[in-house]
Amino acid sequence: MTRMLPARDSTIDLYPTRLDEKRHMFERLDPVVYGHASSGPLAAHELDDYEENGYLFFPGFFTADQLADQVDELHRLRQRDDMKDRDGVVTEPRSSEIRSIFGVHANNALLSRLCRDPKIIGIARQLLGGDVYIHHSRVNYKPGIHGREFYWHSDFETWHAEDGIPRMRAVSCTISLTPNHEFNGPLMVVPGSHRWFVPCLGETPAGHYRESLKHQFIGVPEPDTLSRLVHEGGIRTLTGPVGSVIFFECNVMHGSNSNITPYPRSNVFLVFNSVENTPGEPFAARERRPEWIANRRNHAPVRPI
Repeated sequence: MTRMLPARDSTIDLYPTRLDEKRHMFERLDPVVYGHASSGPLAAHELDDYEENGYLFFPGFFTADQLADQVDELHRLRQRDDMKDRDGVVTEPRSSEIRSIFGVHANNALLSRLCRDPKIIGIARQLLGGDVYIHHSRVNYKPGIHGREFYWHSDFETWHAEDGIPRMRAVSCTISLTPNHEFNGPLMVVPGSHRWFVPCLGETPAGHYRESLKHQFIGVPEPDTLSRLVHEGGIRTLTGPVGSVIFFECNVMHGSNSNITPYPRSNVFLVFNSVENTPGEPFAARERRPEWIANRRNHAPVRPI
């Protein structure tokens, strides 16, 4: 298991990106797993799998009955007439259907309880080696017929470039509120890709988040780099029933296809960041992203409910 590195100056850019000229990918400078088998619910072999592949997949982590209220809330929010005009609500690029609603851990009592489930928090704490806070949360709808793709990317590259998160000490978690079929745009990951940092080309435009949350063009890998990662690690498509949970390392390359079927693919998406890895000034953007997408105000450790 990788050992923690000594603390470093969080203002030093260890992962330069959004460059004028192409730079080859390089090995990450941070551990993958910060905790131990004795510090949480994951067994040693699960921690080893996470370190090797960059993700953990738990089909049926929750039962459908356990999530019935959250699924109802998902539909209720989508049907509210006032939702589309709110900050933190993103619509699909080619329709007015809701794509994502941000900040659900802070702004929705029912979904907040799910975000603070004891076992979810326990796994995040174990992977990151201590107290965590929620960097951001959202509901992703990916509606049927009109749900557009999320292109290949590393979450850390964006959080580092645009939010100023200095190190790879964060984990994403998705909780499925609808079935994830092989045909309705499920999450795809490239196993092992988290061991490499991929610098991206192009300056971050002003207000980039407005476009990137709909369709991302900046902060994505070059085709030859993506091909190399896929050739080495392959692609795994993660399908499962309502209640399935995926934890994936902040730097793993992932994406999802468009959904041209009638079946939506919706989930609650959480980002847990270590309280020792809080954001500073962006490393590769001229302005900070809004609070609803990058939590800068409240880094108090999240506690289970």
